[in-house]
Amino acid sequence: MHHFIYGIYPYIAISVMIIASIARYERDPFTWKSKSSQLLRKRQFIIGSVLFHLGVLVIFAGHFVGLLTPIWVFDALGISHGAKQVLAVVAGGAAGLMALVGGGILLNRRLNDPRIRAHSSFADTAILALLLAQLVLGVGTIYVSLQHLDGHEMTTFMAWAQGILTFRADAADQIANASWIFKTHIFLGLTIFLLFPFTRLVHIISAPVRYLWRPGYQIVRSRRRRPGRCSRWGSRCPSSRPTRSARGR
Repeated sequence: MHHFIYGIYPYIAISVMIIASIARYERDPFTWKSKSSQLLRKRQFIIGSVLFHLGVLVIFAGHFVGLLTPIWVFDALGISHGAKQVLAVVAGGAAGLMALVGGGILLNRRLNDPRIRAHSSFADTAILALLLAQLVLGVGTIYVSLQHLDGHEMTTFMAWAQGILTFRADAADQIANASWIFKTHIFLGLTIFLLFPFTRLVHIISAPVRYLWRPGYQIVRSRRRRPGRCSRWGSRCPSSRPTRSARGR
């Protein structure tokens, strides 16, 4: 089971995420959106959303660089394994708490605001709850990491992630003796990747930087015809009065 979860399941999750995301964008491009609740009620939205998104972006960048950068790069830069682990604990812990507070505010709005709850699907609430559970596990790993700051366990996760990336058959063996909280954190993270294409998380791919400068309003065009208008493009209807040549006949 260990070999399947940490040696085969990563390829299943990543393959489903990529293929299903492409299929969804090709078949249903109009569902590729976040369905923000900002227009329903702005209260608590700004602070919760900014904290959550900034925290998650920092965490994602930290995991990407920390796990996939070859260890010899840090050695060449003179960064010891212990120093790298301390940096990961401090920066990751701060970003994790930031995202956890923001996510808690957003989940509270979806559960306790009747108007937002009525417009939220089960998938919207469930994926946010899963993300919060993942953040709780991530923050919980800090306690384990503080028990040994030599950086050894951190290097084992780097070896596992890079082994998965390079298709090494023994990648799962690298974390065979890791703490259960790290293993649960990895499993839930892979599950979120698996569910990614079927949820609102797909909007992450669509230029998330623009999120910070998006307007607080939405332009809506009515489909009802105005008097004297014929088409949705606003062209005027041809006059019903007879032309001069027709009156002369």
